[in-house]
Amino acid sequence: MNHEKENMEMSKTGKKYQEAAKLVEAGKLYTPAEAMDLVKKTATKKFDETIELHVRLGVDPKYADQQVRGAMVLPHGTGKSKRVLVFAKGEKVKEAEAAGADFVGSDEIVQKIQGGWLDFDVAVATPDMMGTVGRLGKVLGPRGLMPNPKLGTVTMDLTKAISEIKAGKVEYRTDKAGNVHCPIGKASFDAEKLQQNFQALIDTLNRVKPSAAKGQYMRSITVSATMGPGVPIQI
Repeated sequence: MNHEKENMEMSKTGKKYQEAAKLVEAGKLYTPAEAMDLVKKTATKKFDETIELHVRLGVDPKYADQQVRGAMVLPHGTGKSKRVLVFAKGEKVKEAEAAGADFVGSDEIVQKIQGGWLDFDVAVATPDMMGTVGRLGKVLGPRGLMPNPKLGTVTMDLTKAISEIKAGKVEYRTDKAGNVHCPIGKASFDAEKLQQNFQALIDTLNRVKPSAAKGQYMRSITVSATMGPGVPIQI
């Protein structure tokens, strides 16, 4: 009986996806405004799907001078509340708590993480804590949770770092194939807000173009809902 139910659910999911895919005209490249309207229509699930931007860049990330990585605050946030962990001690603990950090601590938090606890989305640290946090490299590194000065998550200004994360700060970075995948909001956002978040991220990617990158920089741009088909956008 369970197998029958699973098969029915799979076929239902497949049908919804196929119906959503029919909305995307084969071979057409949409304007950003058209794409945001359309991608909202392809989000057919009962939960509020994330809208993601996928950009293929003309870079070779195996070379350090062609890697694209950074963080920015989207004008309208991501629609998702992030749990922030702060590694700090002394007076900085009070600052972190006042700024809205969800978890604050030092050695006791390190031990907790070494024991398998990972119920947070972003980690921030003061510079003096990085020697302690470094012991968690093998745990936090592969998960993209290690505090990093380039991303503004190793800083003495905890108030600014925490408020930006809570406001909708996103990290962008190229994968091994030179692609960037990043959320730009939720299906419940109106199309105009999605477009403004989209444009802000595209402008940032253009601004941080590596000087070593040759040929066409932006090769393809696509948006999609979590469980929906890709909608290709004009470059």
